[in-house]
Amino acid sequence: MTLDRQTVIDRLRSVKGPDLEGDVVSLGLVSEIFIADGKVFFSITVPARRAQELEPLRQAAETAVKSLPGVKGAMVALTAEKAGGGMGATPPPRPNPAPPRPTSQRSAPGGPAAQAGQQPAKQDVPGIKAIIAVASGKGGVGKSTTAVNLALGLKALGLKVGILDADIYGPSMPRLLGLKGKPETADGKTLKPMEAFGVKVMSMGFLVEEDTPMIWRGPMVVSALRQMLRDVAWGELDVLVVDMPPGTGDAQLTMAQQVPLAGAVIVSTPQDLALIDARKGLNMFRRVDVPLLGIVENMSYFVAPDTGKRYDIFGHGGAKAEAERLGVPFLGEVPLTMDVRETSDAGTPVVASNPDGVQAGVYREIAGRVHTHLAAAMQSAADEAPAIVFE
Repeated sequence: MTLDRQTVIDRLRSVKGPDLEGDVVSLGLVSEIFIADGKVFFSITVPARRAQELEPLRQAAETAVKSLPGVKGAMVALTAEKAGGGMGATPPPRPNPAPPRPTSQRSAPGGPAAQAGQQPAKQDVPGIKAIIAVASGKGGVGKSTTAVNLALGLKALGLKVGILDADIYGPSMPRLLGLKGKPETADGKTLKPMEAFGVKVMSMGFLVEEDTPMIWRGPMVVSALRQMLRDVAWGELDVLVVDMPPGTGDAQLTMAQQVPLAGAVIVSTPQDLALIDARKGLNMFRRVDVPLLGIVENMSYFVAPDTGKRYDIFGHGGAKAEAERLGVPFLGEVPLTMDVRETSDAGTPVVASNPDGVQAGVYREIAGRVHTHLAAAMQSAADEAPAIVFE
């Protein structure tokens, strides 16, 4: 049997739709199907209010597809967004729709959980003490290089560290860390993270080929990120560094709202254009009450290797001035050097390959400041938590 789009559609016809009416294909609930390296990705459209209730439907679809010969894995998302280019017929009209079933979702302070705009509660990830995001308002500022060297700097402090490469469209960690191959499964459901330089790593880049485009809409991206975070056997970690996608779109906002982030690090270059976008990232985290651990000015200046002369190619000090203006910690300046670029391309980050070098020292100092601000943020959160007194 050939694994193709039609084969998957035929198998999904055996999956009953919501309330056991029809099937997910004939009801037009299945999105475009993406197949890469034996892995199948798609989403199922359901009413937003019933997403939690219909989780068994998602699981049934995933199980059905996984049973096909040649399928190595399946990633299925529930989405309230109408699937574009659906796989089946348009759903027939229902003259007497049943009223929505009550869910077990608990009410939050200030009103019931079902009220408009209510966000689901963030759930801790077992075994992970703190999750921090490394973000930028735009791409091309060296966010991923900063994230990987920050993670290695935190490890150098004696911490147990992991990295989640959340940049679905442009995963960088396999190349930055020189990792190849596919992650194994622990129990058929949970993935084992890859490991490099003593740091545990998970990335979409391990699941699809490097040149395979991820033509996904927001809900699929969010679902994939959630699974890579929660369906991975991370073990015991002091810190999980999340290399966020660039920008401040739906995927980034949903991650910030649903992942229990202990803090965020913003990466920017010195010039005004990059700082404009960095402010957007800062404001996004502030709006969802994620503590800002600080700003890193990357590509801060260039020192010519032959003469030692310094050049402020992109200007200098813009990120530090912005941090002072906004009352956010300034974490440090990372110069633009050949060795950082060469070691990154070679899969041997400078903190690991030349730990005693000047550049590694800069990243270790930044990691130390991040650790200090992280501890303060976590202590502040603990102090603000309500106390239950028994009398």
